[in-house]
Amino acid sequence: MRVPSNRVSAPTAVDSTRSTLVALTNAVGLDGLAAASHLPGLRAAVDQHAAAVRESLHGDRRPLTAATLAGYAEGIRSVAEEHGWQPPTDPVYWPEADWVLVRLLAVCALSASLDTPTPQPPVP
Repeated sequence: MRVPSNRVSAPTAVDSTRSTLVALTNAVGLDGLAAASHLPGLRAAVDQHAAAVRESLHGDRRPLTAATLAGYAEGIRSVAEEHGWQPPTDPVYWPEADWVLVRLLAVCALSASLDTPTPQPPVP
């Protein structure tokens, strides 16, 4: 018989990835993607940034996965903060969102696309 351990397990890479993407989605993704659905200019910018993120990951020979997107987003935030960028503390006015926010929003859009199940052919 196995006795349950009282130890708290260390977070896994999957937990870290999920945590990063959930935090990003809560911080910018929910409001930003809702705004993009009503603002064609923002939607176009998000699409362009998403294409650039895909290209960057492809150029580095990294697949488009939740883990690579989480790492990419952390890298963008880290470099931006090193250059003085601060995450917004007030609601974002999306028509005038800065480059960093639109790039992070693109990561959210790509992450959401990963959650879409791939259609499977019918079983005969």
